[in-house]
Amino acid sequence: MTAESGTLYLCATPIGNLGDMTFRAVETLRSVALIAAEDTRHSRKLTSHFDLHVPLTSYHEHNKRTKGPELLEKLLSGQDIALVSDAGMPGISDPGQELVRLAIDAGVRVTPIPGANAALTALVASGLSTDGFVFLGFLPKPATARRARLRELQHNPLTLLFYESPHQLLKTLADIQTVLGDRQAVAGRELTKLHEEFQRGPISQLIDWFGQNKPRGEFSLVVAGCAEPTMTDGESPEITDLQIIAEVDRSMAAGNQKKDAIKMTASKLGLQKRRVYQLLLEKD
Repeated sequence: MTAESGTLYLCATPIGNLGDMTFRAVETLRSVALIAAEDTRHSRKLTSHFDLHVPLTSYHEHNKRTKGPELLEKLLSGQDIALVSDAGMPGISDPGQELVRLAIDAGVRVTPIPGANAALTALVASGLSTDGFVFLGFLPKPATARRARLRELQHNPLTLLFYESPHQLLKTLADIQTVLGDRQAVAGRELTKLHEEFQRGPISQLIDWFGQNKPRGEFSLVVAGCAEPTMTDGESPEITDLQIIAEVDRSMAAGNQKKDAIKMTASKLGLQKRRVYQLLLEKD
């Protein structure tokens, strides 16, 4: 870190309720030379509410490669800059992490100003285990890539945290049910706002609810981890024929073709596809 360089502050902003803002965050934004915001229009409402008269500049996914070096140059010249996202901690599911790397590589001080975070807010109110968890952010939008990512998590015993948009929510819930099973889950929306809402229950129950109640707003999803015992090396779980057939039926009920259901069941249960296919033939 050079003596002349400024500091990059990672400043948490409200996830809904303006009261989420900390005193330290307000004072930090008031003291810096520049605020780099994901959406300057959104952040201007925040600075106006707290009577902050600091210049705003945009830093987002589409300009990060050109704007990042510009911000780094200002930091190296001695200016302090605050990085904010539209909601919560910057650097989580946004391009802030790349500016942080640039600053660290250049020897610039990086100081976090902690505050609200949607994923953790949903987790602590979910009623599911908080002993260990994995944050995955947004799952891939293409169905094939999304299911592949979920298959990587099948046997993870930790609670799973996701973000999801309203128009993708039902597709994601259906894939979670197909790949991970009908686990306990919680969908939170409007967190810390007046109409804060949590829907709790098995994935199938959430699918039914949001099938009848159109999803609105951004969601934080909390899904229970795998409850199966961990196998030691060389040990195979005993899976009955009835369990295999039930898994295929569950997959087909979720809308998958029989061929795809067989393939997904074999992958999920760690079986040869031939065994699942033969079992289905004998059943028919």
